Amino acid sequence: MVRGGVEEDPLDGIIGREPEISRVLRGLFPERAEEAGALLLVGESGTGKTTLLQAVTAEAARRGTSILSCAGNQAERTLEHGALHQLLRPILDRLPQLPAPQRAALSRALGMQHAPARAGDTEGGGDRLLVGLASLNLLLASASDRPVTLVVDDLQWLDDSSLETVLFVARRIAGEPVGLLAAVRGDSASPPMWSAFEPVPVGPLSGEAAGRLLDAQPVVPRGRARGRMLRLAAGNPLALVELARETAERGSSGWDAAVGAGFSLPARLEKAFAERLDGLPEATRRVLLFAAAADGPDMRAALSAAASAPDGGVEAWAAAEDAGLVRLVSGRVEFRHPLMRSVVYGTASFAERREVHLRLADGLAGDPDRRAWHLAAASLAPDESVAGALVETAGRARRRGGYRVAAAALERAAQLSERGWSRARRLLDACDLAAHAGEPWWVETLAGEVAAATDDTGMLAAAALRRGWALAATGRQKPALSHLLPLAADMMDASPATALDAISHSAVVLYCSGDEAFRRQALELLARIPGDAGCAYEQVWARACCDPFGDRRGVLAALEHAAAGADGVPGRLSVLGGAAWVLDETALAVRLLSAVMERLRTVPAAGSSAMVGQTLALAQFDAGAWEAAWESAEDARRVAEENGLEAAAWVAVYVNAMVLALRGEDARELMAQAVQRLDVSESRALGVRMAMVRAAVAAAAGDHAVEFELLRGLFTAGPDPRPVHYHCSLYGVGDLAAAAVRVGRPEEAVAVVDAVERWVGEGMSPRLRLIVGRARALLCEGEEAEALFRAVVGDPVGEQWPFERAVVSLEFGEWLRRRRRMSEARPELARALAVFERLKAHPWVERTTGELRACGVPVRDAEGNPGSVERLTPQQLQIARLAATGLTNRQIGERLQLSARTVGFHLYQVFPKLGVSRRTQLHDALSHAGKPRERTLEHVSGTGTMPLRRPVADPGETPSRLVSRR
Repeated sequence: MVRGGVEEDPLDGIIGREPEISRVLRGLFPERAEEAGALLLVGESGTGKTTLLQAVTAEAARRGTSILSCAGNQAERTLEHGALHQLLRPILDRLPQLPAPQRAALSRALGMQHAPARAGDTEGGGDRLLVGLASLNLLLASASDRPVTLVVDDLQWLDDSSLETVLFVARRIAGEPVGLLAAVRGDSASPPMWSAFEPVPVGPLSGEAAGRLLDAQPVVPRGRARGRMLRLAAGNPLALVELARETAERGSSGWDAAVGAGFSLPARLEKAFAERLDGLPEATRRVLLFAAAADGPDMRAALSAAASAPDGGVEAWAAAEDAGLVRLVSGRVEFRHPLMRSVVYGTASFAERREVHLRLADGLAGDPDRRAWHLAAASLAPDESVAGALVETAGRARRRGGYRVAAAALERAAQLSERGWSRARRLLDACDLAAHAGEPWWVETLAGEVAAATDDTGMLAAAALRRGWALAATGRQKPALSHLLPLAADMMDASPATALDAISHSAVVLYCSGDEAFRRQALELLARIPGDAGCAYEQVWARACCDPFGDRRGVLAALEHAAAGADGVPGRLSVLGGAAWVLDETALAVRLLSAVMERLRTVPAAGSSAMVGQTLALAQFDAGAWEAAWESAEDARRVAEENGLEAAAWVAVYVNAMVLALRGEDARELMAQAVQRLDVSESRALGVRMAMVRAAVAAAAGDHAVEFELLRGLFTAGPDPRPVHYHCSLYGVGDLAAAAVRVGRPEEAVAVVDAVERWVGEGMSPRLRLIVGRARALLCEGEEAEALFRAVVGDPVGEQWPFERAVVSLEFGEWLRRRRRMSEARPELARALAVFERLKAHPWVERTTGELRACGVPVRDAEGNPGSVERLTPQQLQIARLAATGLTNRQIGERLQLSARTVGFHLYQVFPKLGVSRRTQLHDALSHAGKPRERTLEHVSGTGTMPLRRPVADPGETPSRLVSRR
């Protein structure tokens, strides 16, 4: 628990302690007297009790109370009344206000004067009572001026006489302007001696809060180090902070040792936990070392070996359990906190640890994998026999899908290898396994170690490739491209396949970056690589990702050929699925990537799971499977964040944010959280997607001016607009055209559409043809617009993208309805409504039902009513009420400081929401909205109701001119 930054409120920035803070504030500063009292923070070492005390002290001072504090100290436990003197010293000038006996007793206790004890008080009981009464009255005298807050840390270390007085006061301050907050080390159960206090348990942080605490550190831990910290710390704030600091300074080498807890803890952290080992019998410390050196599968062997050690019987274990260090459960030993295991292991000498590991290895002769790990832990010098055993262990782990364990085994085997070539080869193999495990930071470390192990050109190039992958996977885009593309150029003549691999690794980060200079460099390199070099699927991926429209027909043919020869290999299918998504072969992408995910569910691999999952989420979203896309994105985001795969996490958050936006929810905060540590200027793909999410939110809110500006920003300014991102920007051109028409700036959208057609040329995909056709239709008039609309809605290929196809049907229906061609408009609107309702795209459902009502089609809302005031925004309701009084648009605008055109646009949105078609109906609609009534679209006349036959607007009226009559 630390502060995320300097805050004006002293309690701001304390992470994960909201319930504890709330209870403490109610007790110290109560609104009701019965909530006041003495409170006791109870928690183990490192849970943040002192931090809470300090924050509450600052808050009490901010509220104007007097602060009196003291802290227990082991070295001063024999000094009678030492802590009480520290506590009361600031108010001792009030001693003269006390009755003489109390004043004398307290003065004697604090050493302020020498006076004999009262006659007959041989046990000192009378003085103890007087000291307690004097302390209480002194506090009450001080509180007569302003409230007093007492803060006592480390209550368990107060000297006995001071503790007795503090407890005396705690039992008597209820209802008085004196608050008491103390902290004591222990478990969550407050012992009877603290009965004067109400306990406030300060336990481990939740997993979510622990993650936020790590994110607040100066260097945010990523990848396997982050996961290992969270497991080791088990919610202990001090452990999280100290482990993060230590890792930032020294790295996390050795954290994944498969046996023992083979890394040294930070000194402050070790001291906090090692205190509990003091005073344990030597035999107990010895048996604990056996348990610390063993993993779960080795515990039976550890117990057997410990039992054969001197005095290693039940008594030794019982002492450890009585000290609260372990639990003994059905033949198992469980450390109560994971870090206690590390402390036991780390405080032993290497000779002691070596002896334990060798005895465990002897006891595990029938388990070669566990035996190999213990022999490795007992080794200091290179040992090829032990290294070979670890290589075999890695092979078995890999076949079981245990990529992380296999990579750790190969890393340790490399450390024990006698020859440099063997060391480098094993490190490279460990790189591949760590990549499968989704550990890019580990891959980078391993790749860096290869250079120190060999000068072989091929191995060094392979290590450079793997480092480039790690840079790309962790979102370091410019470093990745600056590393991989020169590598491809250097290897072009010697090994075209290696050059292709480098470009393939760079393709995904090049896509995220969207940097045109890097893209041209990659395309120039690809032009020099023969079509039969390297793997067919890498060829398809590199060419599709770097240039989706340049030779679409040729790349599609290569994609079909490569997919037929993929033999169901997940790595190949995932690459081809990504290429299919970029090429807008959405159905194929969903099929290929879904097959890969099914395979990964049986053989988990974090890296593959996150990268495949985020691409699958994109494809499912495009295919109109929004619920499945949400689930895929959530899974990918969780795995990506756990393993430091930032690029995958960003894409997954985008998918969820866009689903929320199109369903009418504000997704801007979600998107902002995803990019808070990202320089959007270096990630044009994410910048474009973020703008699309914000535009969708603005559209749902009816703020089409903002929507237009955001979408126009997807393309450069000037007479020849160019896409900010060579692929992502193009898919916003349809929404840009719609927004441009609404705000009266169609000529700007025309220039963008013209530029897009020039940019893409003949390589335009069917999906992009749908989007561009929609834009052209919106920006044209008369028969040309109708022909374009019919071409788009009549193309069966468009059914692959149901949402985009439904939007065109809605807009064509609106176009027909405005021309009073109701019978033609209704089928288009009905088709669109069915899709929007299935996708739960509520803003689009409302817009479509409004159009259907205007066509005379009765459509029920969720409550079975034709319209509801609750569906109006506050500004829409205000405008509707003024219009219902008979004011013109200009008069309303003058009152609300809006243009008459803006007022007209808001009324255009209000009419379908209320189920009316003219201004004269507003008064009745606002008076009776929400009341059950017969479900038909109707207008009100003086004699009753009748089906609506007349459209809202005259033929040819555009939305921006609707209800603009003066």
